[in-house]
Amino acid sequence: MNKSELIDSVAAKASVSKKEADAVVSAMMDSIMEAVAGGSKVTLVGFGTFEARDRQAREGRNPSTGQPLQIPATRVPAFSAGKLFKDKVAPGNTQNASASAKQSTAKAKK
Repeated sequence: MNKSELIDSVAAKASVSKKEADAVVSAMMDSIMEAVAGGSKVTLVGFGTFEARDRQAREGRNPSTGQPLQIPATRVPAFSAGKLFKDKVAPGNTQNASASAKQSTAKAKK
């Protein structure tokens, strides 16, 4: 799904015009980007969290020559999906994980 398809979906679900949905979606994206760029964390309960993360400097290799090169430290945007989002994408995974953890704990006690 691209941005225009998202706008169409929002307009249909919210019963608003595409122009209004475009304004809302664009404003939301701009607000999230500005907040994260400013160092804030944006948490949408059930959906997920947007934040900036620091990546440490590291050594890499030039793929064509194999020569080592230094990759500088940087700051990157990151998204962590919330529980409701994860459950919607892969229903039952959280239940299976906790069930298998309980089973392994029970086996360890025996």
